[in-house]
Amino acid sequence: MDFHVTLAGRGDLGTRIYREVRDAILDGRLRSGERLPPTRELATHLSVSRNTVAVAYDRLTADGFLTGRVGSGTFVAADLPSRGGRAAPAGDAIRPREVWRALPPLETAGEPPEYDFRVGIPDARLFPLQTWRRLLSAELRVTGSAQYSHPAGHPGLRAAIARHVGLSRSVRADADDVLVTQGAQQALDLLCRVLLAPGDRVAVEEPGYRIARLLFRSHGADVAGVPVDREGLRVDALPARTRLVYVTPSHQFPLGSPMSLARRTALLDWAERAGAVVVEDDYDSEFRFSDRPLEPLQSLDRAGRVAYVGSFSKTLVPALRLGFLVAPRSLRDALQHARQLSDWHGDPAAQGALARFLDEGLFARHIRKATREYAARHERITELLRERFAGLLTPVPSAAGLHLCALSEVDVEAVAAQANRVGVGVQTLAGLCGEPAPRGLALGYGSIAPEKIEPGLAALRRAFGAG
Repeated sequence: MDFHVTLAGRGDLGTRIYREVRDAILDGRLRSGERLPPTRELATHLSVSRNTVAVAYDRLTADGFLTGRVGSGTFVAADLPSRGGRAAPAGDAIRPREVWRALPPLETAGEPPEYDFRVGIPDARLFPLQTWRRLLSAELRVTGSAQYSHPAGHPGLRAAIARHVGLSRSVRADADDVLVTQGAQQALDLLCRVLLAPGDRVAVEEPGYRIARLLFRSHGADVAGVPVDREGLRVDALPARTRLVYVTPSHQFPLGSPMSLARRTALLDWAERAGAVVVEDDYDSEFRFSDRPLEPLQSLDRAGRVAYVGSFSKTLVPALRLGFLVAPRSLRDALQHARQLSDWHGDPAAQGALARFLDEGLFARHIRKATREYAARHERITELLRERFAGLLTPVPSAAGLHLCALSEVDVEAVAAQANRVGVGVQTLAGLCGEPAPRGLALGYGSIAPEKIEPGLAALRRAFGAG
């Protein structure tokens, strides 16, 4: 056999043996009918356990790459599977609705850049993983975790969320008002299903959260951008016949300024007159570095016009996909039906673990620790921008969240492209929000290690053409 296993690449030893033998078969370096070395011989050659090689051979046999002959050994199979499996039919007779064809291509996460200033990514190193494993293991031992659950979510978690947002954000809700979701995105999707018909007008902040805009469009909504200023959404610019208004009043995305109390009151008055719904996305209000935030719209609402959306994706880790929705009671039954008809319910074990995490005070402890860390990073980035980016970037004042914005007079699209080529992950405001958007960059500080902030910003400055 000319092929030699080198154990190159990533993964455990068994997986690396599997991949190398598989790729050699698919590349033709190992041909059909060719005999592989016995497991003991290959294990000795690679200085690994015989069981490791045997497991890799078993996987290759199960996947159709190898075949065993009793008394003769292990051979490359005669009929090999293709690398990509069987392709789906290529015909285009069935087409999605036009709204889905008009959406931009999917953005997929790749390897993180060396200097990661991307927006909305918390630091996974701050998450108490060992504690979470303990809580999750305890929930998995509960028999009820194996059963179908209520579409509104784990009752303990709903009660814990109601207590938490009541204390931390003055949200008026009890357990029955809370619907647990797979992140804030599902909460918005459920509201669309329950409230919107094709052609209904939805008003969004401009600049604003691009993913929410795309979601509303996917439901056939007529999406209208409404400008924001230093006080938040311009209520006087809301178009007529608007059915739903989507806002981020605690920490406007992406600019970072909070909506003033006067503007909040005006928006609620407008919603009552117009018969509209206000969706309040409180996406990262947990991380505040100075004064207490203004009361949320939900706590000021007296007419039942506000649906309050929250998420644990940015306060814990995105992979948990846990969020919640506090909606007017008139929508409760419809939202629960919509949840049941879409995916029925989320992961009961993860929801139960989060309930314990909240009730035992572990979430509050995590938030205090993370807030101190993020505040230090926010301060350092702001300081360096003011010292070394004069004439290039002007930071927008903010006191919360996981990112800050910096406006510019130069071609930031070219700068961002060059920065990304040299390992600086940074996003333009237009890339985050779509057009129109102010010219500038958004700098996230959730994912970047503190010691990488200064060299990362130095590399960004070079991308501007400055030394």
